[in-house]
Amino acid sequence: MTDVTNEQNGEQRLARLRAELDGIDQELLEALRRRIDCCVRIARHKSAFDVPMMQPGRIELVKGRAAQYGETHGIDTGFLENLYDLIIGETCRVEDLVMGNGATR
Repeated sequence: MTDVTNEQNGEQRLARLRAELDGIDQELLEALRRRIDCCVRIARHKSAFDVPMMQPGRIELVKGRAAQYGETHGIDTGFLENLYDLIIGETCRVEDLVMGNGATR
């Protein structure tokens, strides 16, 4: 093979890998949207039954499950803790809006 052919094959492979990554990113964003939608339904349920928005035991359970997943699958647990801090922070913000000001979605 010539250097030009190798370079073209390399560029094509990189393009396929990037397309795969773009698809994974789309799945990740869709999963986050579904998670937030579920939290909206949870907030409505909490409001209907006078359950406090903040559930620290539940937060620790979710973060612990993520850490365990990271340990099992070779993903840095510190990264997952930071990621879940962001995700939980956003879902708590959305739940506060739903429970205090009516539905946001």
